[in-house]
Amino acid sequence: MNGPDKQRHLCPFDNSYGRLPERFFARLDPTPVSAPHLIKFNTKLAGELGLELQELSRADLARIFSGNDVPVGAQPLAMAYGGHQFGGWSGQLGDGRAILLGEVLGKDGVRFDLQLKGSGPTPFSRSGDGRAALGPVLREYIVSEAMHGLGIKTTRALAAVLTGERVRREESLPGAIFTRIAQSHIRVGTFEFFAHQQDYDGVQILADYVIARCYPQAASAANPYRALLDGVVKAQAELVASWMQVGFIHGVMNTDNCSISGETIDYGPCAFMDIFEADMVYSSIDHMGRYAYSNQSRIAQWNLAQLAQSLLLLLGDDEDSAIGEAKAAIKAYREIYEQFWLKGMAQKLGLAKERDGDRALIEELLDLMAQNNADFTLTFRGLSNLSLVANDQDQAMLDLFDQPASLNDWLGQWRERLQQESRSDSQRQMLMRAKTRHLSRAITLLKR
Repeated sequence: MNGPDKQRHLCPFDNSYGRLPERFFARLDPTPVSAPHLIKFNTKLAGELGLELQELSRADLARIFSGNDVPVGAQPLAMAYGGHQFGGWSGQLGDGRAILLGEVLGKDGVRFDLQLKGSGPTPFSRSGDGRAALGPVLREYIVSEAMHGLGIKTTRALAAVLTGERVRREESLPGAIFTRIAQSHIRVGTFEFFAHQQDYDGVQILADYVIARCYPQAASAANPYRALLDGVVKAQAELVASWMQVGFIHGVMNTDNCSISGETIDYGPCAFMDIFEADMVYSSIDHMGRYAYSNQSRIAQWNLAQLAQSLLLLLGDDEDSAIGEAKAAIKAYREIYEQFWLKGMAQKLGLAKERDGDRALIEELLDLMAQNNADFTLTFRGLSNLSLVANDQDQAMLDLFDQPASLNDWLGQWRERLQQESRSDSQRQMLMRAKTRHLSRAITLLKR
């Protein structure tokens, strides 16, 4: 550990993951950097976490969130996990360039991880340098906070720090470290790691830990492990449906990037799509389109099936009953996803009460957008400017489509459907705009 003269009090840590058996992680400190410089610090989030910053300067914060000064009470460790990557089992992965400093209890009593990403090599680095470049750090900071602003469950951004060093990728780039906050960094791949080693005691220890930390209501269920699986299924179904509603493409939905807590994690290759294209891919290595926008729901269900497989010995007293429980849990995913997706997309059209025909209305608009190279975000933003009665605003909306006249019939159907709603134009427009406000700001920042 760093010497006492380099330790500062940041918050009262309570490092529950570090109390698990040693095979769950590797203990080590971050690798110091030469000239840490604070780029951005999320003061509001720090306050929510109860961090004690009153006497800390920007230079102090840079040293802490670069890993040069390990705070009092932190117990740095790199987590072990495995995963399926692009459908193939990759074996042991683990935190190859991230170190969990420790856990804090927020003001609402919820436990959060503080993790440094890009903090140097670990035993899981697989010959990597353990560092991060400035561009990906800034992307993760901006996009994760935009997702939070949109009300989508996500890891959060606490700090971004320049290291004063260069990292070598295809070219030499400025190095940086990102401080990520999460309700948990446990992934589907964490369960797979132990199951593939036939370490079933490890699977049960991990399951009990996740129940206590993330799904405490499952503890009192008749079958706690089925209740755990149900909780994760629901969280992932709602999460991915939320992505689809804002045109977000994760890019790399491997099981090691599938969070047990239902948070969006790992903003590597990712994007909010511009021109709507259902099969759009946003990863240079996804040659088969496995993680295309339109596949995200299916892949989430596939990932959950890997979790169910890892939990199988805990789900029933015998093989048949365990398989039955697993299949029932995974089958339920589709209905949960569809209900949440439909509700969110209806809100984007200004529809408050679900009625027959709403799905067809939504899908027809998406088809028209695809046929006319319409921008996903601008289309829904433009729709929020329209009134129940056609006016001059209609032309700006029509101009988003290659063949403007193709939208006329749909707008007529939409306005006819709005007549069944009780809200005024201003009330409806305000709620519709809330679904795109933060997203538009994030896209503007990313394009600078």
